[in-house]
Amino acid sequence: MRPAGGIVAAFAVIVATGCFAISEPPARAAAAVEQPPTSAFAFQGTLTQGGLAMGVAPEGTVAVTLDDVPIDLAPDRRFLIGFGRDAPETAVVEARLANGGMVREALRVAPRKWDIQSLPSLPRGTKPTPEFLRRRAAELALIDAARAIRSDSQGWRQRFQWPVSGPISGVFGSQRIYAGEPGAPHSGVDIVRPAGTPIVAPADGVVILVAASPFTLEGHLLMIDHGMGLSSAMLHLSRIDVAVGQKVLRGQPIGAIGATGRATGPHLHWGMKWRDQRIDPQMLAGPMPGGSGETMVR
Repeated sequence: MRPAGGIVAAFAVIVATGCFAISEPPARAAAAVEQPPTSAFAFQGTLTQGGLAMGVAPEGTVAVTLDDVPIDLAPDRRFLIGFGRDAPETAVVEARLANGGMVREALRVAPRKWDIQSLPSLPRGTKPTPEFLRRRAAELALIDAARAIRSDSQGWRQRFQWPVSGPISGVFGSQRIYAGEPGAPHSGVDIVRPAGTPIVAPADGVVILVAASPFTLEGHLLMIDHGMGLSSAMLHLSRIDVAVGQKVLRGQPIGAIGATGRATGPHLHWGMKWRDQRIDPQMLAGPMPGGSGETMVR
């Protein structure tokens, strides 16, 4: 990853292949009270569409914004920034300092190529029924309410792991064009395993939603908040082994794969969001353990 032009030399971007962890920032010489910081922002992660990065703000920072929108800042000056599938190629991060100063940096968000399939003879689908729309509105309200929950979980600081290992049948950002009409881009990653295969928490977190009955699309849905606006969603489960409000640990069993909701067969759909941006889980989890993550022909 190349920093955008004009970014100060101290700006550090470390591009990872899939996961990240921040070490302590290097020690700096003491400065006079009103002097500007000796360095700007530092990042680890992937500044790209569908990517997530962990940042360290300059010394003396009391607030951070991304494109003028305030984002959470931890006491140790760490924060997250994420970029959706179709994020523009530039973004601006800004720190407000305790002494009244500002540090502003332009970031380059690298574009990605997506798996686009054209199906010219296949219609997109049938028109939703009034009953479906009624049920869907209630389900979306529950999902939105869950995503609004902010826990104090520190899972966002961890290296994420795969909830289950297996062949990948659907990748983040892929899209089908039905008779010239674009379908919705795929919002996560699909992992094929038999029904009943246990899944585990990809990082520490707090359970924020457990579907009491299967949702129309997601089926048995489980959502976990990892803190700092970062959350995971596990779809199509056959069972859920945790409850709302329960704290879970990385690697802890949380449920089992199924084919509930709109699914053509048993698999896990793992989706992630940072605030309102959908994030590619593969970029956080890295290579599939045991080399079992080959992408299947769809």
